[in-house]
Amino acid sequence: MPQTQIIKTQKFSWLNIINASSKEIGYLKKKFKFSQLDLSDAYAHKHAQRPKLNFQSNYIFLVLLFPVYNKKTREITPAEIDIFITKDHLVTLHYNQLTVLKSLFAICQKDKNERDIYFSENPAMLLYELLERLYISLYPMTDHISIDINNIEKNIFAGHEREMVKEILVVKRNIVYFRKIMQFHRSILHKFIKMQLSMFGKQEEKIDTFYNDLNDHVHSIWDILENYQQTIDALEDTNSALVTFKLNDIMRTLTIFSVIVFPLTLMAGIFSMNAVYMPLVGTSFDFWKIVGIMLAATIVMFFYFKHKKWI
Repeated sequence: MPQTQIIKTQKFSWLNIINASSKEIGYLKKKFKFSQLDLSDAYAHKHAQRPKLNFQSNYIFLVLLFPVYNKKTREITPAEIDIFITKDHLVTLHYNQLTVLKSLFAICQKDKNERDIYFSENPAMLLYELLERLYISLYPMTDHISIDINNIEKNIFAGHEREMVKEILVVKRNIVYFRKIMQFHRSILHKFIKMQLSMFGKQEEKIDTFYNDLNDHVHSIWDILENYQQTIDALEDTNSALVTFKLNDIMRTLTIFSVIVFPLTLMAGIFSMNAVYMPLVGTSFDFWKIVGIMLAATIVMFFYFKHKKWI
């Protein structure tokens, strides 16, 4: 269900809209004169495929995606947040997936001291506080991936290669999704730093400093993901090599076994023929003589393979 929340102060206001419907979109168009194209991107029934940044004469529009981990499916999915920022307003539209955003809004709504701190300057600084919290919230997610990678490594060398095939694919999928979601954040932040000059010119230097700090977070997260990507690729290669080695070892054992058994099968077939003359057949202890020959052939074949170090 659509939900609209607002915090007003003397400096500026924060309008937070959850699951925006056509009614909320119509209100934003009438109230703030936002472009219909930008409002269409913020509509709840149309999800963005990638982050974007659009600059208009009276506002800046951002679409950012942040990864969210689903514990049931063990899958990382994108959560979208659409942001309109003017000189006097910060407007956020989202789908109630980002706990950090809900938490910050609740704090500002209930605690006057916190609200005075975050609303003391301009909407760009409040947006910085929100984005910083969102980026910091991603580090525990990277830690979780690191734990999964360490567990996979331990299990691979503990002899559980087959079970780890699926686990490796799950982690690789999450790293790929994580990287896909984060890959545009650096360019978006870099462009935003340039665009806010005309809107918050007097505080440009301070805003630049704070938003460059956000860039550092993005760089750090990206470097961590790149390291994880290389590590999981190496573990996948190692696991595949061990699985292949074990499979080859099993095939070699079966081949040696079949070669050892072949003479026995051949001799059993020969002595079972109803020929007129058959050596050993009909003599005393003929059964034990034939079994002895077969056993001797087996022992010779075994020690031959042992000498060749094939077993």
